[in-house]
Amino acid sequence: MRFSTLSLVTLLLVSAAPAFAQDDTAPPPAFTVNGTAAVVSDYRFRGISQTDINFALQGSITITHQSGFYASVWGSTVDDYVTASGASHQEFDIIGGFKKTVSGTTFDVGALYYVYPKTRAPGDRTSSNFIEPYVAVSHLFGPLTAKATANYAPRQKALALDQIGPANDNLYLAGDFSIGVPKTPVSISAHIAHNFGPSWLSIGNGYTDWNLGASYTWKALTFGVQYVDTDGSFITPTGRNASRAGVVGSITASF
Repeated sequence: MRFSTLSLVTLLLVSAAPAFAQDDTAPPPAFTVNGTAAVVSDYRFRGISQTDINFALQGSITITHQSGFYASVWGSTVDDYVTASGASHQEFDIIGGFKKTVSGTTFDVGALYYVYPKTRAPGDRTSSNFIEPYVAVSHLFGPLTAKATANYAPRQKALALDQIGPANDNLYLAGDFSIGVPKTPVSISAHIAHNFGPSWLSIGNGYTDWNLGASYTWKALTFGVQYVDTDGSFITPTGRNASRAGVVGSITASF
């Protein structure tokens, strides 16, 4: 589950590939492949720290077909309290979906499967992995992009309170807004959402999260900063409030 003082972060790995001249008359490729590598000062999932308010390493790779179908794998380091067994330090999200834009409106439907390797001990039937279908609609209003998203995780054992009780489901509704500052590499974003409980994802009774952010893009690098907050309370085993307000910094390389 993607559950801050601002720390300094340095990206050591930048991927580069040689460029080759291409025939302008050639048709576009049926498939495109994109990837990212990032370091963040705190991995926040829906406002809740997944790393006990510490930094995380993250990366992704996405394959997109010209028809609109896509598949992606995203990964991050996490703290061990994120899963039932407390044994995993990695999260992998396997994503598949279809995206189509019509007259400035983009429709996106798919599903995420959250995977936490090595979280099940021999003979232990507890599962931390779960699936979450989603639907999103976004529209361009001049330079402003507005997006509404609904994620619904059907009843699953991994969503039980403390991941040991009866199975629960979960609904997450979000609104996102972003705008690029004209003639600059700077963009500004805002997010507000509510997580409906009861489930492990919603900290039992549900809560609201929001953030304000800005980013600066230079060549293949994006530098970001966000102020994140919630009205929930999630205390980690170390006594920290993982849902408290904080500033999160990030550096992302795209290739």
